[in-house]
Amino acid sequence: MALIVLASASGSPGVSTTALGLTLNWHRPVLLVDADPTGSSSVFAGYFHGTQEPTGGLINLALSLREGTLADALPRETLLLDPEAPAERSAWFLPGIRAHEQAPSLLPLWDPLTEQLRALERNGQDVIVDAGRLGLAGWPQPLIAASDLTLLVTRSSLPALAGATSWAKTLRTQFAGVGGLSRLGVLLVDEERRWPAMPTGARVRPYTARHIAKALQVPVVASVEWDPDVAEVYSHGARKPRKFESSGLLRGYRASAAAIESVLGANRAALAPTNGGHT
Repeated sequence: MALIVLASASGSPGVSTTALGLTLNWHRPVLLVDADPTGSSSVFAGYFHGTQEPTGGLINLALSLREGTLADALPRETLLLDPEAPAERSAWFLPGIRAHEQAPSLLPLWDPLTEQLRALERNGQDVIVDAGRLGLAGWPQPLIAASDLTLLVTRSSLPALAGATSWAKTLRTQFAGVGGLSRLGVLLVDEERRWPAMPTGARVRPYTARHIAKALQVPVVASVEWDPDVAEVYSHGARKPRKFESSGLLRGYRASAAAIESVLGANRAALAPTNGGHT
């Protein structure tokens, strides 16, 4: 089981859409946790198109924590995202708060919820967390600290990089303090295809993954090619456009899932004890 957190530093880089897209194109059973402290409820309003009756989600879990029934309550608060997906790729959703005023009430929940999410390993489930924007009231810092991989999601423009620089430094310091720099990366939402051709040397065009990794001093683990028409299937519940399954964005989600698994596998191998001829 792996706990993967997606978060943004500023603006709207597409964290929620990317987290949902990764979840629906994941290679194992997976649970998407909406831990965004803004209370946007984007999956209900967008992907479900307002047709799915929301559960209490995290707020109900916070109440169950006070009653000592968190473990029993967690399965009851999750919803199946895609009933047509095969069991080996089932995708579930744990709804977040409905309004930002509720975010501070979740602070006591994050640590015990982290333990419960870890316990999902018994079911063979991975967990993807949409942490929203970093630093807001009630943000899920314990989930980030306990993650197997935290990905700072950014677009490839100069304003996006300027906004990400400060938080990249903060996260580097936090992960380095516990010897966990390998658990930090960048997920790039590449806007290259949306920009017209510019004169040679003009720095209006989006930056490359190499430039971004150097500027943020954090490796770019994965990237997706932004396509608004395809993204709206996830973000707004839009009808699937022609050649949806073969679109660049879906290929990017699937490639990103594979790249994330590769990093997780390398990190596990690095942590595995070596026998060295001793028992």
